[in-house]
Amino acid sequence: MTETMWYLVVGGVLILMGLASSTFKHLPISTAMCYLAIGIALGPAGAGLLSLDLAADATVLRRITEVAMLVSLFAIGLRLRVPPTDRIWLLPIRLGFFAMVLTVAAMTLVCVYVLGFAWGPSLLVAAMLAPTDPVLAHDVQVESPGDVDLLRFSLTGEGGLNDGIALPFALLGIAVCNYEASPGHAHSWAFAGEALWGVAGALASGWLLGDLSVRLVAFLRTRHGQALGPEGFYALGLIALSYGVAELIHTYAFLAVFAAGLAMRRVEQKASGAKSPREAVGTIDSEDVGATASDPERAHAFMAERVLGFTIELERIAEVAIMLIVGAVLGSIWRDLFTWQAGALIAALFVLVRPVAVEASLAGSMASASQRRLMSWFGIRGVGSFYYLMYALEHAPKSAAAPLVPLVIAVIAASVIVHGITSTPLMKWYGGGR
Repeated sequence: MTETMWYLVVGGVLILMGLASSTFKHLPISTAMCYLAIGIALGPAGAGLLSLDLAADATVLRRITEVAMLVSLFAIGLRLRVPPTDRIWLLPIRLGFFAMVLTVAAMTLVCVYVLGFAWGPSLLVAAMLAPTDPVLAHDVQVESPGDVDLLRFSLTGEGGLNDGIALPFALLGIAVCNYEASPGHAHSWAFAGEALWGVAGALASGWLLGDLSVRLVAFLRTRHGQALGPEGFYALGLIALSYGVAELIHTYAFLAVFAAGLAMRRVEQKASGAKSPREAVGTIDSEDVGATASDPERAHAFMAERVLGFTIELERIAEVAIMLIVGAVLGSIWRDLFTWQAGALIAALFVLVRPVAVEASLAGSMASASQRRLMSWFGIRGVGSFYYLMYALEHAPKSAAAPLVPLVIAVIAASVIVHGITSTPLMKWYGGGR
């Protein structure tokens, strides 16, 4: 009976959200909020269909979340249709690196001196909450490839960069927790060199794989009429290949997959010239798609757009899965969420730390005052924070990681709700004010 109910529930949720997706664009509510509520209803606080033990299921949940992150980061790379030498990249780089480092430092101090945590758990929770979310930020991301609005481009690029850059801080937090739990145990502190190689190696390997794979497929299509298979296979294959190579050479896989998406889009942009992707593709004959796929003038744009469409669909499905899980967890620990520590952490991150970090990192930039204020507010926390929470439950001492669960879940829930409510009206105001 439970299995039958799952089919009914999942099928009903997917169809309902598919029918209502256009409606959400005009309402001060996000799809993530709905999935979160459904997850609560399915969890122990509701129907009891979805019951999770985070400590026991941490590895499985981390892998599920990791897949969602990889798909979303690849899709983000495909959305950013701007040459890597363009000055607009300075904004997401400032946000993705400098603002994140400032956030980690400030949140660590808040946890130590306000919440009274030890340094290890403080650094760990700061690393979990530092990256902004690439999955849930639909309303504030670039609207289409080639969109160079400073606000949207900066927030989208930031989400692509900082989810990978947060890893060394999480590793450092775990190392400090281990040291505090066992001071006599030797630990490696060579994080600076490892982090530098992790970032640079991931970006280089991901870019190279994305560039070469797209050129190979385009060559086979345009010169020999081969490799006309489903673009979804190429998308999943490139994501998996970028991830595998990054892991093999000990770099940060999230950044590698993001770079692979950027490279695919860059190859398309060079091939399309001044045309937008849609203009380059033109009208497609449904009875002879292969002719479009193998046309030298349209092959690159056709492939990039088909791959983007495929990954966006996967991204939406991943959002459903992760938010249902978070909702179920939230429903099972809701009594532990309403504490002064959770409230202080949420207030400090949203009202103080994020705005100060953004303003400091963007000082003297081309962003206007209103754009900086909106960037300060839309530091959405969600799937990335949940991933690093699961990672910590896997690798950090239980005594250090377990108490952090209610705090991180509370921040994710607060972000889903407050940012979900405010994103539509604020972005409409911003669009009307440009």
